[in-house]
Amino acid sequence: MIATLRGTITEKNNGVVVECGGVGYGVLVTLSDFGILHSGEEVKLYIHEHIKEDAHSLFGFVSLDTKKLFEQLLGVKNVGPKVALSVLDVGPVNSVRVAIAEGNVKLLQTAKGVGKRAAEQIVVELRDKMGSPVGDAAENLINRAGINQSDEALQALVSLGYTENDAAAVLAEIDPLLPVEDRIKQALKGAR
Repeated sequence: MIATLRGTITEKNNGVVVECGGVGYGVLVTLSDFGILHSGEEVKLYIHEHIKEDAHSLFGFVSLDTKKLFEQLLGVKNVGPKVALSVLDVGPVNSVRVAIAEGNVKLLQTAKGVGKRAAEQIVVELRDKMGSPVGDAAENLINRAGINQSDEALQALVSLGYTENDAAAVLAEIDPLLPVEDRIKQALKGAR
Protein backbone atom coordinates (compact mmCIF):
# COMPACT_ATOMS: atom_id res chain seq x y z
CA MET A 1 0.00 0.00 0.00
CA ILE A 2 1.24 3.47 -0.87
CA ALA A 3 0.80 5.89 2.07
CA THR A 4 2.74 8.93 0.80
CA LEU A 5 4.61 10.04 -2.30
CA ARG A 6 7.49 12.47 -2.20
CA GLY A 7 8.84 13.62 -5.51
CA THR A 8 8.74 16.22 -8.26
CA ILE A 9 5.63 17.22 -10.16
CA THR A 10 6.42 16.65 -13.82
CA GLU A 11 2.96 17.18 -15.35
CA LYS A 12 -0.42 18.71 -14.58
CA ASN A 13 -3.42 17.44 -16.53
CA ASN A 14 -6.52 15.75 -15.05
CA GLY A 15 -4.43 15.39 -11.92
CA VAL A 16 -0.69 15.57 -11.38
CA VAL A 17 2.20 13.27 -12.21
CA VAL A 18 4.65 12.89 -9.32
CA GLU A 19 8.02 11.41 -10.30
CA CYS A 20 9.63 9.37 -7.54
CA GLY A 21 12.85 7.50 -8.24
CA GLY A 22 12.34 7.54 -12.00
CA VAL A 23 8.70 6.37 -11.86
CA GLY A 24 5.88 8.81 -12.63
CA TYR A 25 2.71 8.25 -10.57
CA GLY A 26 -0.56 9.72 -11.86
CA VAL A 27 -2.40 11.18 -8.87
CA LEU A 28 -5.89 12.68 -8.76
CA VAL A 29 -6.09 15.71 -6.45
CA THR A 30 -8.68 18.22 -5.23
CA LEU A 31 -9.11 21.50 -7.12
CA SER A 32 -7.57 23.49 -4.26
CA ASP A 33 -4.51 21.21 -4.15
CA PHE A 34 -4.26 21.35 -7.95
CA GLY A 35 -4.12 25.15 -7.72
CA ILE A 36 -1.20 25.21 -5.29
CA LEU A 37 0.87 22.45 -6.91
CA HIS A 38 3.27 23.52 -9.67
CA SER A 39 5.32 21.63 -12.24
CA GLY A 40 8.96 21.23 -11.26
CA GLU A 41 8.18 21.56 -7.55
CA GLU A 42 9.09 19.00 -4.89
CA VAL A 43 5.98 17.77 -3.03
CA LYS A 44 4.79 15.29 -0.46
CA LEU A 45 1.29 13.94 -0.97
CA TYR A 46 -0.73 11.74 1.38
CA ILE A 47 -2.08 8.95 -0.80
CA HIS A 48 -5.27 6.91 -0.84
CA GLU A 49 -5.01 3.90 -3.15
CA HIS A 50 -8.23 2.72 -4.79
CA ILE A 51 -8.00 -0.66 -6.46
CA LYS A 52 -10.79 -2.21 -8.53
CA GLU A 53 -10.85 -5.04 -11.05
CA ASP A 54 -10.34 -2.65 -13.95
CA ALA A 55 -8.51 0.28 -12.34
CA HIS A 56 -5.80 1.23 -9.89
CA SER A 57 -6.16 4.89 -8.92
CA LEU A 58 -4.15 7.10 -6.60
CA PHE A 59 -5.78 10.06 -4.84
CA GLY A 60 -3.36 12.54 -3.30
CA PHE A 61 -3.74 15.27 -0.69
CA VAL A 62 -1.37 17.99 0.49
CA SER A 63 -3.00 17.83 3.94
CA LEU A 64 -3.47 14.68 6.04
CA ASP A 65 -6.70 16.21 7.40
CA THR A 66 -8.15 16.38 3.88
CA LYS A 67 -7.22 12.73 3.28
CA LYS A 68 -8.98 11.71 6.50
CA LEU A 69 -12.19 13.50 5.47
CA PHE A 70 -11.94 11.89 2.00
CA GLU A 71 -11.75 8.45 3.61
CA GLN A 72 -14.69 9.26 5.90
CA LEU A 73 -16.70 10.21 2.80
CA LEU A 74 -15.76 6.88 1.19
CA GLY A 75 -17.37 5.14 4.16
CA VAL A 76 -20.76 6.57 3.16
CA LYS A 77 -23.04 4.20 1.25
CA ASN A 78 -22.89 4.78 -2.54
CA VAL A 79 -20.06 7.36 -2.32
CA GLY A 80 -17.07 6.41 -4.46
CA PRO A 81 -13.71 8.15 -4.68
CA LYS A 82 -14.64 10.51 -7.51
CA VAL A 83 -17.78 11.70 -5.70
CA ALA A 84 -15.80 12.07 -2.45
CA LEU A 85 -13.20 14.16 -4.33
CA SER A 86 -15.93 16.37 -5.82
CA VAL A 87 -17.45 16.92 -2.35
CA LEU A 88 -14.04 18.17 -1.19
CA ASP A 89 -14.05 20.59 -4.13
CA VAL A 90 -17.07 22.55 -2.81
CA GLY A 91 -14.79 24.49 -0.46
CA PRO A 92 -12.02 24.31 2.12
CA VAL A 93 -11.99 21.11 4.17
CA ASN A 94 -13.22 22.93 7.29
CA SER A 95 -16.17 24.37 5.33
CA VAL A 96 -17.09 20.87 4.14
CA ARG A 97 -16.93 19.61 7.73
CA VAL A 98 -19.15 22.48 8.88
CA ALA A 99 -21.62 21.81 6.04
CA ILE A 100 -21.89 18.15 7.06
CA ALA A 101 -22.15 18.95 10.79
CA GLU A 102 -24.85 21.56 10.18
CA GLY A 103 -26.73 19.43 7.65
CA ASN A 104 -26.17 21.91 4.79
CA VAL A 105 -27.48 19.64 2.03
CA LYS A 106 -27.65 22.49 -0.50
CA LEU A 107 -23.90 23.15 -0.31
CA LEU A 108 -23.10 19.44 -0.63
CA GLN A 109 -25.38 19.23 -3.68
CA THR A 110 -23.15 21.72 -5.50
CA ALA A 111 -20.56 18.93 -5.80
CA LYS A 112 -20.48 17.26 -9.21
CA GLY A 113 -22.40 13.97 -9.12
CA VAL A 114 -24.06 14.63 -5.76
CA GLY A 115 -27.84 14.79 -5.76
CA LYS A 116 -30.17 15.55 -2.88
CA ARG A 117 -30.38 11.94 -1.70
CA ALA A 118 -26.59 11.47 -1.75
CA ALA A 119 -26.06 14.77 0.12
CA GLU A 120 -28.63 13.73 2.74
CA GLN A 121 -26.94 10.33 3.07
CA ILE A 122 -23.58 12.01 3.67
CA VAL A 123 -25.11 14.21 6.38
CA VAL A 124 -26.94 11.30 8.06
CA GLU A 125 -23.89 9.04 8.15
CA LEU A 126 -21.18 11.60 8.99
CA ARG A 127 -22.85 14.39 11.01
CA ASP A 128 -21.96 12.85 14.38
CA LYS A 129 -18.39 12.13 13.25
CA MET A 130 -17.69 15.79 12.43
CA GLY A 131 -17.69 16.86 16.10
CA SER A 132 -17.67 20.63 16.48
CA PRO A 133 -15.55 21.75 13.53
CA VAL A 134 -16.43 25.43 13.79
CA GLY A 135 -14.74 25.90 17.16
CA ASP A 136 -11.78 23.68 16.34
CA ALA A 137 -11.24 25.27 12.93
CA ALA A 138 -11.49 28.77 14.37
CA GLU A 139 -9.08 27.85 17.17
CA ASN A 140 -6.51 26.42 14.73
CA LEU A 141 -6.68 29.33 12.32
CA ILE A 142 -6.72 32.07 14.93
CA ASN A 143 -3.77 30.59 16.84
CA ARG A 144 -1.26 33.27 15.93
CA ALA A 145 1.48 32.08 18.24
CA GLY A 146 2.68 29.65 15.57
CA ILE A 147 2.24 28.98 11.89
CA ASN A 148 -0.56 26.60 10.93
CA GLN A 149 1.12 24.35 8.33
CA SER A 150 -2.21 22.83 7.25
CA ASP A 151 -3.70 26.23 6.34
CA GLU A 152 -4.40 25.96 2.60
CA ALA A 153 -4.32 29.76 2.14
CA LEU A 154 -0.88 29.90 3.79
CA GLN A 155 0.38 27.13 1.51
CA ALA A 156 -0.96 28.94 -1.56
CA LEU A 157 0.75 32.21 -0.59
CA VAL A 158 4.04 30.41 0.07
CA SER A 159 3.80 28.82 -3.39
CA LEU A 160 3.36 32.35 -4.79
CA GLY A 161 6.66 33.46 -3.25
CA TYR A 162 5.74 34.65 0.26
CA THR A 163 7.80 33.47 3.21
CA GLU A 164 5.80 31.49 5.78
CA ASN A 165 6.11 34.33 8.30
CA ASP A 166 4.98 37.00 5.82
CA ALA A 167 2.05 34.84 4.66
CA ALA A 168 1.03 34.14 8.27
CA ALA A 169 1.25 37.85 9.13
CA VAL A 170 -0.95 38.85 6.17
CA LEU A 171 -3.48 36.09 6.90
CA ALA A 172 -3.63 37.05 10.59
CA GLU A 173 -5.43 40.23 9.53
CA ILE A 174 -8.09 38.32 7.54
CA ASP A 175 -11.16 36.51 8.89
CA PRO A 176 -10.04 32.85 9.21
CA LEU A 177 -13.57 31.54 8.63
CA LEU A 178 -13.73 32.90 5.05
CA PRO A 179 -13.28 30.39 2.20
CA VAL A 180 -9.64 29.77 1.27
CA GLU A 181 -10.01 31.48 -2.12
CA ASP A 182 -11.40 34.67 -0.52
CA ARG A 183 -8.62 34.73 2.08
CA ILE A 184 -6.00 34.41 -0.69
CA LYS A 185 -7.62 37.20 -2.74
CA GLN A 186 -7.76 39.52 0.28
CA ALA A 187 -4.15 38.73 1.16
CA LEU A 188 -3.02 39.53 -2.37
CA LYS A 189 -5.02 42.79 -2.43
CA GLY A 190 -3.52 43.82 0.91
CA ALA A 191 0.00 43.15 -0.36
CA ARG A 192 -0.27 45.76 -3.11
